[in-house]
Amino acid sequence: MNVLEELRTLDVTDPGRWPPGFRATAVVSIFLAVLVLAGRIFVVNAELAPLARAGLEEAELRADFEKKQRRAANLDRYRAQLAEIERVFGAMLRQLPATAEIPGLLADISQVGRNAGLQEERFQPLEEVRREFYAERPIKIRLQGDYHQFGAFVSEIAALPRIATLHDIHIRPADPGEPSDLLLDITAKTYRHLDGGEQGP
Repeated sequence: MNVLEELRTLDVTDPGRWPPGFRATAVVSIFLAVLVLAGRIFVVNAELAPLARAGLEEAELRADFEKKQRRAANLDRYRAQLAEIERVFGAMLRQLPATAEIPGLLADISQVGRNAGLQEERFQPLEEVRREFYAERPIKIRLQGDYHQFGAFVSEIAALPRIATLHDIHIRPADPGEPSDLLLDITAKTYRHLDGGEQGP
C-alpha cells in the first residue's frame, strides 16, 4: 500500500490506530504549529509594543508640531494685534486725567448737571480708591429733575473728553403728588493714572 492510500484510509477520529510514522508526523506538525504561534505571541508582540509606543509618540509630536506651526504662521498677525492693543491702551491712558486735572473734571461733572436743567442737591466727592495702575474717585450725586433731563445728563457725561462712569443709579419720585419730579441718586467715578512712584509693587 502506498502512502497516499494509507492517508485516505486514516480515521481522523481515532489517531491511536494510525501507523507510528503518521502519528509522529502529526505530533511534530502540531508541535511546530504551537512553537510558531508561541513565537508570534512572545517575540513579535514583544517587538510590536515599542512600535505601538513609537506610533503614539509620533502622533503626539506631529500634533505638537502642527500646533506650533499654526502659531508661527500667525506670529505676524499676533504682533500686529499686540501693537493695536498697545495703541488703544495708550489712547485710553491719555483719557485718564492727571492729578491736577481732577478738580476741573469734578467741576465739569457738576456743570453737566446744571446744563441739563437739573437741580443739584448733593455733590460729595469721596476718598480716592487706588487700583493696580489707576485710581478712581467716586462722587455721590443727588439730582432733581425729570427723565428727559436725566437722559441729557447721562449723554453729556458720556461725551466728556475724560473717562467718567456712572454707577448705583436709583430714581424715585421727589414728591409723590408730582410723578414727573424725580430724584436721581448716582455714584459717578472719575479716574486718573498713577505715576510710577504711586503704583504698588
